[in-house]
Amino acid sequence: MEDFSWLGRTSLLIGDDKVQSLSLKHVMVVGMGGVGSFAAEFICRSGIGKMTIIDGDVVDPTNRNRQLPALSTNHGVSKADIMAERIKAINPEIELTVIKKFVTPEMVEELFISNYDYIIDAIDSITPKITFLSVAYQKKIPIVSSMGAGAKLDPTQLKVVDISKTVICPFAQQVRKNLKKRNIYKGIKAVYSPETPIKESLMLTDGKNYKKSAYGTISYLPATFGAVAASVVIRDLIK
Repeated sequence: MEDFSWLGRTSLLIGDDKVQSLSLKHVMVVGMGGVGSFAAEFICRSGIGKMTIIDGDVVDPTNRNRQLPALSTNHGVSKADIMAERIKAINPEIELTVIKKFVTPEMVEELFISNYDYIIDAIDSITPKITFLSVAYQKKIPIVSSMGAGAKLDPTQLKVVDISKTVICPFAQQVRKNLKKRNIYKGIKAVYSPETPIKESLMLTDGKNYKKSAYGTISYLPATFGAVAASVVIRDLIK
């Protein structure tokens, strides 16, 4: 019998029956970076019974300004492994699947063999993100997708809208444009900020893992994106 006593404060808020229902749900979080790592922790702390986390990357010193798994003591260690240990320490009874791979367009179909009640997409590279979103859309699996958390400073501007309603965010514009090529115009929830990006913070990268550029970031902004995405999942699942 599962011990729900640690979720007493959650029960006070949403009721025992909804806590019980969350324990029967399976949520996938893709990407354990600044957005996904916080989203995964908040999902776990909400009492979800089953999780799948995906990330093929290791901690880099530049991650420490914003990513939950990143410390000065664990450079080079798998982010997925660090988050798995943390999630199991929060809830030892959770059923956890850990996939230590970068999401490529080729592997996306394989990921959908399991049944998921909800997916959080925190992928920050356009090509795998579009493949992922389109497969989830075709399979009618509820998904919430994080748009660009870089080049922004104000967390109070975050919104949750249909992807078709996103404005100003350059990353969201790229996502919309690529989804339209697959005849997907709406029907995907997006967490985004209409704050004008600080363009001076853009840098070009080496193009590895489908990522050609990156924006500057600050500690709290990606975490807030993760919190909002997790809240969408939990609120939808307990409706």
